[in-house]
Amino acid sequence: MYVWNKKQNVISPFLVWLLAILMILSFMGFFCPILAQEKPTAPIMLEGRTLFYVRESGQYTAEQRANEANRHLGKILDSGDPPAVVGIDSGQEVPVITINNRYFLSVTYNDVPMGKSLQGQALAWKNTLEVAISKAEYERTLKYYIKAIIIAIAVIFLAAILSWKLGVIWQRWLKPLSTTPTDSNTPTSSSSSQPLSGYPSESSFKFQLVALLVLLTIIRGIIWIVAFVYISRLFPQTRRWSDLILEILQISLITDVFPLGNQKYSVLDFFILIGLLVGLVTLTRMVSRVLKSKLLTATGLSRAVQDTTALIFNYTFIFLGTIVVLQVWGLDLSSLTVFASVLGVGVGLGLQGIAKEFVSGLVLIFERPIQVGDFVEVAGLMGTVERISVRSTEIRTLDQVSVILPNSRFLDSEVINWSHSSPISRLKIPVGVAYGSNLEIVRNLLIKVAKNHQDILSMPSPQVFFSEFGDSSLKFNLLVWISKPYKQFQIKSDLYFKIDSEFRAEGIEIPFPQRDVHFRSSDVPSQNISPELINSLSNLSNSLATWLKENSHNQTRQDKNKDIQSNKVIKKENSTPNEDDISH
Repeated sequence: MYVWNKKQNVISPFLVWLLAILMILSFMGFFCPILAQEKPTAPIMLEGRTLFYVRESGQYTAEQRANEANRHLGKILDSGDPPAVVGIDSGQEVPVITINNRYFLSVTYNDVPMGKSLQGQALAWKNTLEVAISKAEYERTLKYYIKAIIIAIAVIFLAAILSWKLGVIWQRWLKPLSTTPTDSNTPTSSSSSQPLSGYPSESSFKFQLVALLVLLTIIRGIIWIVAFVYISRLFPQTRRWSDLILEILQISLITDVFPLGNQKYSVLDFFILIGLLVGLVTLTRMVSRVLKSKLLTATGLSRAVQDTTALIFNYTFIFLGTIVVLQVWGLDLSSLTVFASVLGVGVGLGLQGIAKEFVSGLVLIFERPIQVGDFVEVAGLMGTVERISVRSTEIRTLDQVSVILPNSRFLDSEVINWSHSSPISRLKIPVGVAYGSNLEIVRNLLIKVAKNHQDILSMPSPQVFFSEFGDSSLKFNLLVWISKPYKQFQIKSDLYFKIDSEFRAEGIEIPFPQRDVHFRSSDVPSQNISPELINSLSNLSNSLATWLKENSHNQTRQDKNKDIQSNKVIKKENSTPNEDDISH
């Protein structure tokens, strides 16, 4: 059972949907109120809570009206008078809301939305004020403070439990997946020994686990932030501070401070641009994946053609989509001429290496000297091409190691492409036999061994050539044709094993380089040597042996004398008393 099918392959959609939901909620909960502030309105607030919004009226702006009303509300609560009474004075030209029979706010035509009357709007504001004042007076009591403290403790406890549960999910469910062994029966491509592109690699899975760990950490941080913000909203004093911080943050986001061309942009504008570009890249990858897995697969094209087509579509769609996004975002592309000229200078100076790899990648993509799935040999590396991008090419070696090579390496150096135009290639297996062997039997055995191997093609048929008479062997070359170049080393090994077995069975010897040395006796007769010379040599030999023996005895005697003298010196030193002992 393949592990990816049940566990790993679920992580990618989960991450995409979870991030999308978080981004949508963040936009709805935070950015929408910011955008709403662009209208000419100002809020009427009490203890950090927004009650309703007012608009400008005559010579008074919305901000002036709201500040005066908010100051009046604050004085009423701080005075500690009996419960405030909210009323409506309809005797004026427009309804006037009063608090304790004092003027509070006039309801103008600008404050009334479409389809509603002045009196109805005044009554709605009156009810809102009564509920808000009653609630604010209750929040200043000791009973409410005790209740708020209990709620705050419960919220902290709940946040701690949720954070701990997310940690348990990582430790028990997700972290063990990083050590889960993959199945040895992973489906592979017919043109390479690598897994099919539809099955994620182990490195991709590890990256997804790291991304999921980061996402869980962010979620845990959001839980604690939401908990502390909620607690700060429970108490009137902390509520004011949190509103001030949010107001400062909102102003910093919507204020235009970054000049670009003839316009200025805010931090929020750049966040929106980044979100649009991320959405564009995500959409492009999804469409490219669907194009490759559904449409291109049905056409019956090779894997290399499918990958090249999908790659061209991917970069073309991103390029055109980026132009459209920048136009929708409000950027005049003509204002980027200076930036484009600076970028050109940078490419010519500091980025020429990247530019070189980019151009090389385009050449590889369109000229296609190598394709995805080809078995190549470059710079001493042999492996299958797994991916070709505009900057680098990934090669999976026979040791199952991914090597990332710059694209220029394939244009600047010699490349052996075993799969170019056709994966069929010829192998040469040199064999040597001893002199005196039956050459016809040798030839038949080599042909037999080659034909019995399942990875060797029957057409063209195997051939045996007698190459030369060697120093110690008769040399042959067995020529066979294969359609799987990535298995050439395994095929050679199998053939050598089988050839050795067959030769042993037939008694054919495989020689190794050796030399025979023959010593011939002298032609000079031994009786020509005089007896005097023989006696002289014998006496000289005996004298030399005697001298060596006496010399060894003398050396041994001298060594013994030295040992005796050293022992006497040591005993004498030990028997001499110390000066301290004499003084005592």
